[in-house]
Amino acid sequence: MKKRVLLLVAMLLLFGSFVVQNFSNKDDTITVAGGVTSESQILGNIVVELLQHSTDKKIVYLNNLGSANLMHEAMLRGDLDIAPTRYTGTDLIGTLGLPTEKDPAKALKIVQREFDQRFGFEWFPSYGFSNQFTFMVTQETAQKYDLKTVSDLKKCADKMRLGSDQTWYKREGDGYKGYTEAYDTKFQRVYPMQVGLLYDALVSKELDVILGYSTDGRVGSYDLVMLEDDLKFFPPYTASVVVSGDTLKKYPELKPLLLKLQNTIDTEAMQRLNYESDNELLEPKLIARRFLEKHNYFEEGS
Repeated sequence: MKKRVLLLVAMLLLFGSFVVQNFSNKDDTITVAGGVTSESQILGNIVVELLQHSTDKKIVYLNNLGSANLMHEAMLRGDLDIAPTRYTGTDLIGTLGLPTEKDPAKALKIVQREFDQRFGFEWFPSYGFSNQFTFMVTQETAQKYDLKTVSDLKKCADKMRLGSDQTWYKREGDGYKGYTEAYDTKFQRVYPMQVGLLYDALVSKELDVILGYSTDGRVGSYDLVMLEDDLKFFPPYTASVVVSGDTLKKYPELKPLLLKLQNTIDTEAMQRLNYESDNELLEPKLIARRFLEKHNYFEEGS
């Protein structure tokens, strides 16, 4: 009996995988990806809600795709039509294997050109924000040491405890080693940890400075000071929608709809949306719908 149950479960899993992988091949079905972060799930739901309201197509939302590489491979296979959250820095270096470009406008043009030429994908204009690695301190620390830029840390870093993402500390190129060389700065001690722990540790004074993300909702709620990367050490991570060229040919009405999202979300707005998810524990779908309603996307003629 136990073997029969296990066999049935295996068959159901196999069938479910087959359905997901082939769903996008059905007529008048558009498949949209969702990531694992709050940000990617909010943006994914914004795209889904917009398309469901504005088209008569069936929209399938594949949530929790764990990486940009998974989304990219799914689009190459034709299993995915729209990736709502792609970042220039990630795809420039990772997907395209190209050198870092520190100028945001140039980086955007490069990924737009290369994605079109190599894959036939259209990289849309930015939502209006970039999710950057950012050094942050409390208001008290910023005032105490007169900190405005990352270069300003040089005068006090030897007395400060830095908290950072575990992978960043070990990473080559734009990791900790590269940072110390570029800014000629070393901290008294570095504590690699999970990103979610960094902000509370900073506010509770267990750390003096952290490397966080510019669109994290806790930046605003904790009133943190983001230090300007004045040497442009970190590459830009400008966020955009990417759509399969075949999908746009089949459904040309999608392009003007998705272009409506251009320059509609700045860094502070994305912080607020992330805060609603991470701190107020609202569902990404609800956050997305409220955003679209607030900005009149559901009104006739919008």
